[in-house]
Amino acid sequence: MTDTLSVDAAQATTAAADVAADVKGFHGSSRLVGNLQKVLVDLTALHLNGKQAHWNIVGRNWRDLHLQLDELVDAARESSDTIAERIRAVGGVPDARPETVAATHTLGDFGGDLIDTAAAVDTIVVQVRRAVNTLRVVHDPVDAEDPTTADLLHTVIHELEKQAWMIGSELATASRA
Repeated sequence: MTDTLSVDAAQATTAAADVAADVKGFHGSSRLVGNLQKVLVDLTALHLNGKQAHWNIVGRNWRDLHLQLDELVDAARESSDTIAERIRAVGGVPDARPETVAATHTLGDFGGDLIDTAAAVDTIVVQVRRAVNTLRVVHDPVDAEDPTTADLLHTVIHELEKQAWMIGSELATASRA
């Protein structure tokens, strides 16, 4: 009986190897991985700058903004994880080391001092919009190569634009017609 199991296991292994040779899976180009890397560093910077704002805001409505910034930080962190995992899934190696993020993100500096809530809102909304801009710039080349990855970008854009609207509404005023 043992000999039969060994033969069956060997045949199954050979069959699996034959299938694996026929089905290589998707492997992204260096351009695709590079575009996703741009998104990853901006999302990582947004996560860190959102936390910097969260800790250092002062002034009117600081508690509401403090809590809203946690939602932004969570969205940026979760999105950066999704993008990093996608980079791995398409054969790349994500790089979100502090020195890489600091050298390559497009968001600008948030600063290290206490910041008034109104100034923080302005700064964070600009940074969210810059991150969205990176997503939109890379979208079409990504979509041309891998529509599945482009779908992930759509989800991130949707969430970040919602966050920019919600945070920016802190300073908005209603206009009367």
